[in-house]
Amino acid sequence: MFAAPAIPAAPQLPPADSHPDYGFRHGLSLTHGWLPVTVQVLAVVVLAVAIGWRTRRWRLVWLPVCALFGAAGAVAAWAYMNDQGLASDPAPGPLWVCVGATVAALAVVVLGWRGARWWRRGIALLAVPLALLSTGIVLNQWVGYYPTVQAAWNALTAGPLPHQTELAALPALRGTNVGDGRIVPVRIPDAGSGFPHRTEYVYLPPVWFTGATPPALPVVMMIAGEFNTPADWLRSGQIMPELDRFTAANGGRAPILVFVDSSGSFNNDTECVNGPRGDAADHLTKDVPGYVESRFGATADPARWAVVGWSMGGTCAVDLAVMHPELLHTFIDIAGDIGPSSGTKEQTIQRLFGGDAERWAAFDPRTVMAAHGGYTGMAGLFDDLAPQRTGRQRPASGAATGLGGRGGYDTGETGAAEKLCDQAKTVGIDCTVHTSQGGHTWQFAAAAFTSSLPWLVGRVGMPVPDTA
Repeated sequence: MFAAPAIPAAPQLPPADSHPDYGFRHGLSLTHGWLPVTVQVLAVVVLAVAIGWRTRRWRLVWLPVCALFGAAGAVAAWAYMNDQGLASDPAPGPLWVCVGATVAALAVVVLGWRGARWWRRGIALLAVPLALLSTGIVLNQWVGYYPTVQAAWNALTAGPLPHQTELAALPALRGTNVGDGRIVPVRIPDAGSGFPHRTEYVYLPPVWFTGATPPALPVVMMIAGEFNTPADWLRSGQIMPELDRFTAANGGRAPILVFVDSSGSFNNDTECVNGPRGDAADHLTKDVPGYVESRFGATADPARWAVVGWSMGGTCAVDLAVMHPELLHTFIDIAGDIGPSSGTKEQTIQRLFGGDAERWAAFDPRTVMAAHGGYTGMAGLFDDLAPQRTGRQRPASGAATGLGGRGGYDTGETGAAEKLCDQAKTVGIDCTVHTSQGGHTWQFAAAAFTSSLPWLVGRVGMPVPDTA
């Protein structure tokens, strides 16, 4: 009935609406279709009406000033993104147009308020949120963060996740057929790290509920991208439908998945290291394992622990594995960088390590591997994006390209996976690199996770259905 897992094929991007919705995929698309275009056209029309023809002084003096403000705002946003190292490839042009339009709309309200009729003042005020909404839509198309209006609403209102269950409800489910697994929000104590993290989530597969006590299941830590919440794999990645299909075909068997908080806040880029932005590495290696093992009866065997990361999380996955072989022996790096990065190397050392180059080296995976020498029982899988050869291309699914965590088209670290894997092999780490054409989006991350799931489950010592 069961077969040993083979090395998975490179991920194929699925159609945007190919999965059951579980309340997430149902609704209007925010990445393509009529809604984004309609909002952007409406913003242009409203801004044009707000500007109007007005007086000669308005046309010759104040309107050019508004345009200059808009241009300055766009340039300032572009310069800030480049300085902070927020993307490894330039953002799409329409993003800066929308940013400039938003600043210009604000200038129109302020500079054009005096002498304007009441209705034009109202139109000018309306132009600002419309321009800002257009900016958000273009940014979302680039990032691929919210595929639908419903997904965005669920996230913004903290709506329940698929199969969400409170900790207090678990004892009553013991020994019952739960059908699908359960998602449990948890507050993991931070005594080992002092890291101020948010609510994290634990997925318990159906097999966890069998018997008088929980079986000692393997564990997979799931890490999201640079701008993140712990629920991103579930809300933006929307991996639950495929996970449910897999467990249904596998007799309810799957590892425990822990959706960890590597940042503490949405825009705190820790790169999973210890530094001025918080001791994220200690949280993941000291707080999380002990809690999951004690609270959910998980195994402590490093051969049965793994980590999966997307974008920044992929960088974290490699780092955690090579730095802590005593904790885990399997990693999946989906479109990560060659090492922790927050801009240039000099910027990274300053921002992430307070200017301490030795601390940077302690978290650089190539330096760590070279110092460690031979590993035993370690294996990794790299799913990366092939360089775009013909300009800005859309992925085969038709979804907009995006950064999902970092990088528009993932060209800033071209060849990172190959370099890491080549060095890993020299120290006894069994690794494979897959490259696929497509965009740096959550859709790619979900496809990569789905395609690697049978291999991952087999690596942590669980049976895999021969149909997987």
